[in-house]
Amino acid sequence: MNEPNALAEARYLKTPAAIRERCAAIFELCRAGELESFRLDESRLPDVARHVVDVTRAAYPDVRRVPYHSRWRHFAAGGVDRARIFEEQLTGCDEVERLRRRFELVILSVLLDAGAGSAWSYRAADGRSYSRSEGLAVASFDWFMSQDAQPALEAIDSETLGRAFQVTTNNPLVGVEGRAALLGRLARVVADDSRHFAGGRLGELGVFLSTQARGAALPARAVLSAVLDALGPIWPGRESLAGQNLGDVWAHPQVGLVPFHKLSQWLSYSLCETLELSGVKVSDLDELTGLAEYRNGGLFIDGGVLVPRAESLLERAHPVSSRLVVEWRALTVALLDRTAEEVRRLLGLGREELPLACVLEGGTWAAGRALAFAKRKDGAPPLRVQSDGTVF
Repeated sequence: MNEPNALAEARYLKTPAAIRERCAAIFELCRAGELESFRLDESRLPDVARHVVDVTRAAYPDVRRVPYHSRWRHFAAGGVDRARIFEEQLTGCDEVERLRRRFELVILSVLLDAGAGSAWSYRAADGRSYSRSEGLAVASFDWFMSQDAQPALEAIDSETLGRAFQVTTNNPLVGVEGRAALLGRLARVVADDSRHFAGGRLGELGVFLSTQARGAALPARAVLSAVLDALGPIWPGRESLAGQNLGDVWAHPQVGLVPFHKLSQWLSYSLCETLELSGVKVSDLDELTGLAEYRNGGLFIDGGVLVPRAESLLERAHPVSSRLVVEWRALTVALLDRTAEEVRRLLGLGREELPLACVLEGGTWAAGRALAFAKRKDGAPPLRVQSDGTVF
């Protein structure tokens, strides 16, 4: 591929449209029976959607008030209003400084959110133990709150992070080294990128985005674009084009490069809510896609919509770059859009009333977790992925 075409392709792969289009191509291959790893049973999708509706109603009886799928939800784990505790710490700060600090908390917490594994937990000051995403949220919140100022990212290594997250041989956390390395790369990016991080401050990304709003609102795709442009260099070297590290983008022999940007979109959803807390309206939220991760993906395997072509595929862990995992993640993105349509139909709500971000929260993520615990005592996903702490 010549340089202009490679540059255009690299730019395209950073868009939500590219995620949907490449995932849709894999979905159509599955529908035609031409995928190596899975076959599709679309007759099971209505049952999955009804399960999502039941879970949503249980968590949010007023289905018109479901919040976004955002890191802020996990900060309330155990019924503790950590958002209020955080805001109290900001007393005396002007609104711009509040925005900076909110961005710093959310960015760092999300980047540390890749799957924890089933053996790790975190004992918080309230005396409770938290695991998985909630545990990572509480641990990262406590760590952030313990800093006198912006955390010195360049000083964080796996030992430091391990202590903060209470990691021991008996309490192992998946991918500690990968998470620490990610924060080390983040430190270098923040120091070098004065466009997004003025004065070497992580929270300046929030100020940058707030100034991009034109007219009534800031499009959600602009948030994702800024996240991918600003944080792109922090991801481990994988696929690259035109000298650019593509991040969460993987090769598939029938489709080519398939983007997911799971953590970047999870961060973008969380930052959209953070911007709105500071009075910046975010529009076109549904341009972002569903998240290609193990709870949403597990929902469709456990729900019988995705059927592995061999049961043995569920008996071992697979590299995140494997054809099986790429197909699973792509099918998850495509099926989340279809599930959202059916959920809205069952609830009698439109896209504006229940955007995809709210369907995920209500929603598909919680329904996937519930099915996992119903089928497996430890709540592990049906398909195991070898994680380095930077993808899931």
